[in-house]
Amino acid sequence: MGDVKLCAGLGAWLGPSQLLLALVFTGLAGGVMALIWALYGGFTHDMLNGTADLIFGWRKRGLRPHSTLVLRHPSARKMPYAPAIAVGALLSFLGQP
Repeated sequence: MGDVKLCAGLGAWLGPSQLLLALVFTGLAGGVMALIWALYGGFTHDMLNGTADLIFGWRKRGLRPHSTLVLRHPSARKMPYAPAIAVGALLSFLGQP
């Protein structure tokens, strides 16, 4: 839950309006970082298949979690998200009017 604590600290520092902007930039930065990580690591095909299965597989699965695309799965790839949060916070200063 360290990422949640980091976002809470940023929210106290940035304020509510700039925090929303920082969270949008954080999501974009995290997506770009994940895509670069997948391209560099050579598992882009697995990432796209997993994303498609998460988006379109809910009809078969219902609201149950996916069997292998969960963090507790031993083969799950885990990316630290604190760098994306930091980049989003920094970019929010550039986007602030």
